[in-house]
Amino acid sequence: MKRIAVLGSTGSVGTQTLDVVLQHPEHFKVEALAAGRNAALIVEQAHRFQPRKVSVQDRATADQIREQLPQGTELFYGEEGLIEVAAHTEADTVVTAVMGSVGLHSTLAAIEQGKTIALANKETLVTAGHLVTQAAKRKGITLMPVDSEHSAIFQCLNGESLDTIRTMTLTGSGGSFRDLNRQQLEGVTVEQALKHPNWSMGAKITIDSATMANKGLEVIEAHWLFGVLYEQIDVLIHPESIIHSFVEFKDGSIMAQMGVPDMRVPIQYALTYPERIHNPAPSLNLAQIAQLHFRELDLARYPMVGYAYECGKLGGTATTVFNAANEIAVARFLRGEISFLDIERIVEKAISQHVPISHPSLEAIEEIDQQTRKQAMSNG
Repeated sequence: MKRIAVLGSTGSVGTQTLDVVLQHPEHFKVEALAAGRNAALIVEQAHRFQPRKVSVQDRATADQIREQLPQGTELFYGEEGLIEVAAHTEADTVVTAVMGSVGLHSTLAAIEQGKTIALANKETLVTAGHLVTQAAKRKGITLMPVDSEHSAIFQCLNGESLDTIRTMTLTGSGGSFRDLNRQQLEGVTVEQALKHPNWSMGAKITIDSATMANKGLEVIEAHWLFGVLYEQIDVLIHPESIIHSFVEFKDGSIMAQMGVPDMRVPIQYALTYPERIHNPAPSLNLAQIAQLHFRELDLARYPMVGYAYECGKLGGTATTVFNAANEIAVARFLRGEISFLDIERIVEKAISQHVPISHPSLEAIEEIDQQTRKQAMSNG
């Protein structure tokens, strides 16, 4: 039986991870859960899964749920609580599904304790990819991708040498506004942006999908996960989200991973690798679908992907700036403070004003991250 800890248990990936656990109670035991401020849901999860440790975002939430937890469950809060759940339990695998760069310290702490990382928090690699991958290599830790695109690439590379790769292509649905031109994006609402055509995801990642910043983050994540050059990573619009990504090899062969758009499939694979077990997701019926569509990514239409490539190639703290500015801009859009297109403007301004630091320390990354967030709060 595999013991797991889930960081971000009340979010979209976290709740779907626990769905997988419920489907296979003979395979998994939940050791610990970390959540934000959703008090009712974390209490419900604690009673259902009986974890030894629970952490929430702040002291107020901890005080709210303290008397409602099962007997024997230890309660923590804040960043220290996140690290406690990630690193100091008997979990074999830590699912990092918290949103944003807040997951960096806990992921590094889990690696230091020898935990396998099921990585759903792409911002950790975007913000500090060199530190995370170096730590994982030093400790002999596997970084198992949970994102459907990176899971697809991982599966396509099983048994293959990285030297044989010509290109890897991340597919993207194009998001909520994929059929709108730039002029039509003026004045779109938060409600419209949150209506993703294919996937059920949290608010932040759904907005990132609409701007395709999410695909930019995935490009940077792929660079670190698979050790390939940015010139070897492509992005292709695929509205149906059936082919999750594919790899072309030097001999011209292409391997693709396909399936219905259901996050529980890559989540389960990350938890059971190298084994495959039954999943209740519906089977893919290609005859019923009949057609699959693809189109090239237009960087003029989706400039956030171009910014991500630019920052990735610059390296160092440039990707930290891209992520931090985007997180703040998306949060401001969701609060109604800025327009949808202001997200791009804020990120572009942050990048243009930054002089990257090569091979930064964790302290330097954190300082740049905070500076960028402060600047992004006043821009736009």
